[in-house]
Amino acid sequence: MSFTLPSIIAIVASYLIGSLSFAVIVSKALGMADPRSYGSKNPGATNVLRSGNKGAALATLLLDALKGWVPVFLIHQFGARWGLGEGVAAVAGVAAFLGHLYPVFFGFQGGKGVATAAGVLVGIAPWLGLATGATWLIIAVFFRYSSLSSLVAAFFAPAYYLIGGGIAWPLDRTALVAIIVMSLLLIWRHRENIRRLAAGTESKLGSKKKTT
Repeated sequence: MSFTLPSIIAIVASYLIGSLSFAVIVSKALGMADPRSYGSKNPGATNVLRSGNKGAALATLLLDALKGWVPVFLIHQFGARWGLGEGVAAVAGVAAFLGHLYPVFFGFQGGKGVATAAGVLVGIAPWLGLATGATWLIIAVFFRYSSLSSLVAAFFAPAYYLIGGGIAWPLDRTALVAIIVMSLLLIWRHRENIRRLAAGTESKLGSKKKTT
């Protein structure tokens, strides 16, 4: 892919959309504590769930996923007239993902990007998002560790894309690289969780927040 003015604008706009930290926004709108002040201090849906407010956690999850899906979807639907193809859509998805990890509106201190990455995968190929999401859910049901579910899903996402490429969806090299980059960043962002999993001190899904 080549970087033209329309593609640069699309990528920057995607990053700005991704920079909307909905864990913080939703919590503030509902008069709840800032998710960066309790639990894992991660501004994401799993940590918001530790507040005990399942509605806030669900809203955060959906909005974080939506901000990953929207840029990819819009480029797929309307990008052709501006010369924006699958490669640009995938890079825009990564930009939204990076916005969640390093949000310009919140001091570059963001979440781990699981829901946003899921939204990007759905935007690239709905069946890819479904397969990856099902992997996350299966691991979560059996082991009840959100971090472990995310790590396993991140590991399998590029493999699913390759397996389905040319059959369920067109295989695009830039999209594959984008998925691999997101997977590696997800694993990197979960490095502390990996240490806690190894030590047996990782919090399980549904555990309440710890006050600090």
